[in-house]
Amino acid sequence: MSLRGKVTTLRDVAIRAGVSTMTVSKVLRGAGTISEETRRRVKQAAEELGYLPNNLAGSLSSRKSRMVAVIIPSISDIVFSEVLSGINSTLRPQGLQTFIGESLFDPATETELIRAMLSFRPAGILLNGGIARSADAAKLLARRNCPAIQLWDCDRRALDFSAGPSHEEAGRLVANHFLERGMRRIAYVGAELDKDLCARRRYLALKSSLAAAGIDLITVTCEERPRQAVTGRYLTEQLLRDHPGIEAVHFLNDAMALGGLSHLHEAGFPVPERISVVGFNGTSLANAVRTRLTTIDVPRAEIGEKAAQALLRMIGGEGVPDAWQARLKLVQGNTTIALGRPQGA
Repeated sequence: MSLRGKVTTLRDVAIRAGVSTMTVSKVLRGAGTISEETRRRVKQAAEELGYLPNNLAGSLSSRKSRMVAVIIPSISDIVFSEVLSGINSTLRPQGLQTFIGESLFDPATETELIRAMLSFRPAGILLNGGIARSADAAKLLARRNCPAIQLWDCDRRALDFSAGPSHEEAGRLVANHFLERGMRRIAYVGAELDKDLCARRRYLALKSSLAAAGIDLITVTCEERPRQAVTGRYLTEQLLRDHPGIEAVHFLNDAMALGGLSHLHEAGFPVPERISVVGFNGTSLANAVRTRLTTIDVPRAEIGEKAAQALLRMIGGEGVPDAWQARLKLVQGNTTIALGRPQGA
């Protein structure tokens, strides 16, 4: 016995509502001049029968779609899930739905996702910046017939519009924060910098800013471990073993910073009196209780909103600027010395 039931058709709805299939089609598409009573009957019949319109078929025939393709590195990463939330909160009220794929920072995976998603002729496509895009992906995007928007990166502006922070600015902000407090033995702890090119640009900006002040940045990274708390803890242990005189550490993100802090506390290194710690992305701020991590806060949901707003304007035939750059804010927590307070006090 088949577990599949009979598929409800447009004709089934028309018979139930006592109208033509053309009338049902117009009502469900919101087109034509149809009386309110007829619209009510058609919608009630469709609901009772559980009718689901074939949106893909409609998009293929009209070359218009209510689907927007979104490719992000990871749905489980709170940074990108909040960007996605901003996208959805803007597009859904306008009748657009998102179709989401995870690239995992892998160019080959991103290429296959782009190929699959463009085959559905979406209303637009939004892709994360900071990934080493393949030549095949570039060709696919060059042949697209919809607007394309870059997320999370305003240093290397690409596609029709870019919405995100300047990661180079973030690196300079952290460098200035440490320099203003007279710190000279400074380290960086990160992971997967070969995959995440935005994180790599933050790191390089930090390194070059410190080099201009005569400071050699100590670097501890790992390409095989994830950008999570457990990696921050592991690499911090390695850092302190090899460089016990470190005064400050900048971590790739807040998650790794919190992992590093857990090891520092257990190992008896007072923070910030002995070692200062700075994260990135601001995801720890909402859950801070006693430990308030000093971090670079990024307006994650707003990036998604601005990208979606630009897409809507492009779909409507309006012009848009080439980018919206997110404002970064260095939030002083209790993991670095406040200005005016002597270190060790």
